[in-house]
Amino acid sequence: MNFLNFVFAVSACAAAVSCSGGEKPLHTVGCDDYADMERYFRYEEGCGMIISGHRGGMADGYPENCIESFENTLRHMPSFFEIDPRMTKDSVMVLMHDSTLERTTTGEGRVRDYTWEELQQFNLIDRKGNITPYKIPKVEDVILWSKGKTVLNFDTKDVTRDVLIPLVNRCGARNVIYTVHNPQAALDCLALDPDAHFSVWVKDMEQFRAYEAAGLDWSKVMVAYVVSNTMKEECRDLYDALHSVGVRCMTSVAPFQDKMPNRELRIARYRKEVGKHPDIIETDYPLDFIGLYEEEKL
Repeated sequence: MNFLNFVFAVSACAAAVSCSGGEKPLHTVGCDDYADMERYFRYEEGCGMIISGHRGGMADGYPENCIESFENTLRHMPSFFEIDPRMTKDSVMVLMHDSTLERTTTGEGRVRDYTWEELQQFNLIDRKGNITPYKIPKVEDVILWSKGKTVLNFDTKDVTRDVLIPLVNRCGARNVIYTVHNPQAALDCLALDPDAHFSVWVKDMEQFRAYEAAGLDWSKVMVAYVVSNTMKEECRDLYDALHSVGVRCMTSVAPFQDKMPNRELRIARYRKEVGKHPDIIETDYPLDFIGLYEEEKL
C-alpha cells in the first residue's frame, strides 16, 4: 500500500484545509461530533493504521504540548494527540506534562506555584534544548483550536475530571477522549458526562473482562492502549477480543524506541513495529513514520 492510501485509509474524515501565510495545508481529522469520531476510530478489517502524536508530536524547533507543534504535525499527516493538563496557581488549566518547568521551558519550579500570567514570561524548549518562541498554552485555547482539525486525548495529571470535563463541554467540543486506567475511572467520567469517550488501558484479558463486567459501552472506546511498546503474538486473544467489539489496539513506542539517541536505530525499530500491523502507534516523533508508510507493503 502506498503512502497516500496508507495514511488516508484510516478514515474518510481525513481532509486537507488551507492555512494562512502560504503554509502547507493541515491534514485534518474532521471529527466534528461523536458519530464522526466513532466512525474514524472504529476497527474494521483492513482499516489501516493511525498515528497518535504523543504530547502533540515533536520535531526540531517544535516542543511538546503546544498548538504550534500540533499544527506542524498536521501539515505533514493526519494525527490525533495525547496531551497533558496541569493547573496553575490561579486555577487556569494549561498544557504541561511535568509538574515542574525545567525540562520543557526556560522557567524553574512547579507549574502550580505560578499564575497564568507569570508563566507567560517563559518560553518552551524543544527536545534538543533549543529555546523556541512558543508559550505554554491554555487548555481552553487548545480545545477551541482543535475543533474541526483533530482529536484530543487527555491524559490524567493533576487536573481532576470534574474540572476538565465541564470545560470541554462548555467549549462545545465533541472531539475529545479521556485516558482511563480502569473501569471505575471510566464510570466516574460517565457520571459527569454520559457522552464521554475514552482511551482505555487494557493489558490483558482479565482487564478486558473487567471493563465488560462494568458494562462499559465499547462504542464509546476509541482506543485500547494495550500497555506495550510492541504487538505481542502471545496477546493475540486480547487483540481479537478488542477487535470483535470494534475497538482499535494501540501500542506506544514513546517509552522505549523514541528514547533511542541514534535516529537510524530508532527508525529501524519503528520499521519493525509497523511491520507488525498495529491499529494505532503512539510516538513522540510522528513525522519519522512518513517514510515508513512509503516502503511498508501492508
